[in-house]
Amino acid sequence: MVRLLKMLGIGKTQDMTERWLVVGLGNPGPKYAGNRHNAGFMVVDALAAAESERWKVHRANAEVVETRLGGVPAVLVKPRTYMNLSGGPVAGLARFYKVPPARIVVVHDEMDIDFGALKLKRGGGSGGHNGLKSLTASLSGPDYLRVRFGVGRPPGRMDPAGYVLRDFAGPERAELELNVERAADAVRTLLEEGLDRAQNIYHTAA
Repeated sequence: MVRLLKMLGIGKTQDMTERWLVVGLGNPGPKYAGNRHNAGFMVVDALAAAESERWKVHRANAEVVETRLGGVPAVLVKPRTYMNLSGGPVAGLARFYKVPPARIVVVHDEMDIDFGALKLKRGGGSGGHNGLKSLTASLSGPDYLRVRFGVGRPPGRMDPAGYVLRDFAGPERAELELNVERAADAVRTLLEEGLDRAQNIYHTAA
């Protein structure tokens, strides 16, 4: 979709020379790989796979891929810490690559959004998300961009912490790949054409 819009000359493009950080939030290791809480990892993995890139370990305690997304230089990031300590590696990479919070995109799971829905915004509170709390503290503020991947609320009285640490359910898994690809497209549009354009295309109405 992004490439088609560019061919048609639709949409305002961003500065194509400035580097971005695209951070996927999740917990490291195969035990957590399919969890709802790892939706951010899934999206940046899809972005790396689409560019045929392999992850490398960075001294900031993260895995990174240096690439271009639609012509925009970007570093894909997966912190190697657990979710509640994600901020340290991201802040270290921001200093290393000299990227300000305004050019940091964070992809994360969001319980306040239905499964299959996306919302994009800049700034705001953490909503109880420990990864966002850590990022906001480490970056000295919340003024980074967010791609919020809906995972829905837990059923009944299930503990929210336990819910996000469970794998996506069977019916969800049938749609998961498509939803991950849509979120990856939203990231590309955000980098190339800006927040307003990405919201117009991908932001799911409440």
